Amino acid sequence: MGVRMAEVYLRRLTRWQAEQQREAVADLYVTAYRGAAGAEFRDRTEFLHRFQQHMQHDGFDMAVADATGLVGCAYGYRLERDGAWWAGFPVEVTPRIEELTASGRVFALAELMVLPAHRRRGVATRMGELLLSRHPEDLVVAGLDPGTSTAGIGRLLSAWGWDGLRSTGTDPQEPDREVWVRRPVR
Repeated sequence: MGVRMAEVYLRRLTRWQAEQQREAVADLYVTAYRGAAGAEFRDRTEFLHRFQQHMQHDGFDMAVADATGLVGCAYGYRLERDGAWWAGFPVEVTPRIEELTASGRVFALAELMVLPAHRRRGVATRMGELLLSRHPEDLVVAGLDPGTSTAGIGRLLSAWGWDGLRSTGTDPQEPDREVWVRRPVR
C-alpha cells in the first residue's frame, strides 16, 4: 500500500506575512533547488537578499502551498515603468510590451518552487493560478537564467500556454537568458 501524501492547502501571503515567513521560504528554496554540496549557506544567503529586494517592489504578491509545512511558493511583483528590467535579457521588446511596461501593466513571476516530493502533482499549477488570478489583464513575464534548474520551469510555462520571447542574443559563447510571457486575457 502506498504512502498517502498530506493534503496541500494554498494561501496568499501579504508582504508582512511574507516577511514573517522569510526563513521558512529560504529553507524551502534550499531544499527545492539542492545546489552543489556545501553551497547551501551561500545559496540561502543569496536567496534571502534577492527575496528582500523583491518584497520591496510595488505590487508584490505571494502564494504558498502548505502541507504541515511549506512545500511550495510562488511570488512576483510589478515591473518598474522605466523598462530597466528588460535590459537584462537579450529579447525583442516590442512596442506593445514597451507600452504595457510604461503603463505599469507587467507583472514579473520572480520565483516558483516546489519541493521534489510534491512535484508533478499540480501544486505549481495551482499556486500559479492563485497568484496570477489578480493579473488577468496584465502581461505576465518570467525571466530564466540558463541552466538545468530552469529547464523544468520552461517546460512548465510552455505547458501553461506561455510563449518564449525571441532571443536577440549575439554572443554564441554566452547562453541566453530566457523570457517567457503570458499574454493578457482579453
